[in-house]
Amino acid sequence: MIVVAGEALIDLVPAPVSSDPAPALPPLLPQRGGGPYNAAVALGRLGSPTAFCSRVSTDAFGAALLSGLADAGVDTALVQRGPEPTTLAVADVGSDGSAGYGFYTEGTADRLFALPPALPDGVTALSVGTCSLVLEPGASAYEALLKRESARGVFTALDPNIRAGLIADAGAYRERFLSWLPHVALLKLSVEDAAWLAGTGSGEDLDVHLSAWLERGPAAIVLTRGGDGLSVWSRGAGRVSVPGTPVTVADTIGAGDTVNAALLHRLREVGALSHAAVAGLDAEIWRDVLGFAARAAALTCSRCGAEPPYAWELSA
Repeated sequence: MIVVAGEALIDLVPAPVSSDPAPALPPLLPQRGGGPYNAAVALGRLGSPTAFCSRVSTDAFGAALLSGLADAGVDTALVQRGPEPTTLAVADVGSDGSAGYGFYTEGTADRLFALPPALPDGVTALSVGTCSLVLEPGASAYEALLKRESARGVFTALDPNIRAGLIADAGAYRERFLSWLPHVALLKLSVEDAAWLAGTGSGEDLDVHLSAWLERGPAAIVLTRGGDGLSVWSRGAGRVSVPGTPVTVADTIGAGDTVNAALLHRLREVGALSHAAVAGLDAEIWRDVLGFAARAAALTCSRCGAEPPYAWELSA
């Protein structure tokens, strides 16, 4: 089983406007979201045995979030509950479909996540990331979970999914990020994430930083480049790239989370959910894994909100 740990929240997404002229304040539609939540749903839809580990509100939004997990076949036994409100993220979707976010996180349920007992023996992989590794006191609990399960031999994946507006001290966060790498088997980053973490301000000349991060522990680093595709820096195959899958973009909400899930799902299918196995994958297998993730992300981008594909859609 793959465990995804991190926040579940509600995205408030601008609704399509058909009137002319458009209203000054377009209506906002609540949609289930959060990077780890989206990844868990995507894994469930793809058919991987998956569990979600988080703290979710007992309010109506929390109930809807749990319902979405159940619909995707995701195990919720590791979900903690609390009376605090659900985190809200207000999405600002650009003309190209890209999304920015404003967050309402004060006193919300997912921030109060507590370190659970050791995960069940049947757990083969743990994925963590996004806001859950920023907002205390939960961030320290998620970090402790990552390090503890890595020490137990569980395959670990990290998707920082940087939301710079939530990070009060960029330098301290970058140092913390480096401290996680010895405990990570698979690191997934967007070009924007990598540039921010490297402190370069742009996606150019990242090879030196990616190679240095690889030396700190991960077996592989996957870099997403939007419509331009995906690349991997790995110990066994070096650098391998695949193009993006052409699609008419509705928005990019949840695309990176779908990539994260698709990588884990395909690695599971090829029997590579271990540090040594990922380190030893050749270029041909990586092209298959990256191509699968690119197709899955394209389907997510083709529809509004974080709606990752089902297995049958990718096999069609």
